[in-house]
Amino acid sequence: MAGEEPQVSMGNVTGSTFAIGSHAHAESHHHGTGGDRADEELLAAIRELRADLERVRGTEQTAALGAALAETEEEIARTGQAGPTRRERLRALLTDSQALLNVLASAGALAGLLGL
Repeated sequence: MAGEEPQVSMGNVTGSTFAIGSHAHAESHHHGTGGDRADEELLAAIRELRADLERVRGTEQTAALGAALAETEEEIARTGQAGPTRRERLRALLTDSQALLNVLASAGALAGLLGL
């Protein structure tokens, strides 16, 4: 059937990148968490605890926890989730910081999300 336009049909294209046509060019840039609700809650708790840590007297433990929180926040922002190794590291640091858990509600909230 000469002269008919080709037809394109697409289903769900959420999170997809595509280009149509002879000179089409597709580029994909994904930003933000893109993770599930649990990862969004984890990210919010991480940010809250990082802010609270700035208000307490710094120790080696709080410095290590702050660094791990920053790394986890970056990983969630980059990949949409915190990997199991990163979560285990946070659990260990929070367990070592039991006194901090008793003082900062944000530390307790994060510990709860991590299953402590």
